[in-house]
Amino acid sequence: MITVIEQAAQARLVATAPKVETVPVTLCYDRADPFAVRMAFPAPATLEGVEVSWTFSRELLESGLDRPSGYGDVRVRPYDGDRTTIEFHAVEGVAIVLMLTADLHRFLERAAAVVPPGLEHLYLDMDHSLAELMRDTC
Repeated sequence: MITVIEQAAQARLVATAPKVETVPVTLCYDRADPFAVRMAFPAPATLEGVEVSWTFSRELLESGLDRPSGYGDVRVRPYDGDRTTIEFHAVEGVAIVLMLTADLHRFLERAAAVVPPGLEHLYLDMDHSLAELMRDTC
C-alpha cells in the first residue's frame, strides 16, 4: 500500500533570485501527516542556496484552485484558466510561483487515493504525535 507520494512539477518563479525563471519543484504527500502537503524547492532556486520546503494544508491547496485562499504564510489563488498562483511569505521576503493547475489537480487526486479528503483524522497516530510533542517540550 502506498503511503507517500511525490510528484515532480515545474514552477515559474515570479519573485525570486535573479536569473531563475522556471525550476523543478517536488510536491509531497505523506499519509503519516494527512492534513499537510509539502512543496520542496531545489537549492539553485533559493536565495540561501539550500533546498527549502514549505508545508501547508492540503485543504488550502485544494480550495485555492477555485478561489483565493489563505491569510498566513502561504496563499493560493487561481491565476487564469490554466495556472494557479502560490505565494510564500517569510521574513526574508515573498516568493510567488505560477504552477499548472492540471499538475496540482493530478497531485491532489493522487493524495486523495492515499487518504480521502474528510477522513484525515482516521490516519492520525495520536499516541505518536503526543509523544513527539512531549519529547520536544521536555
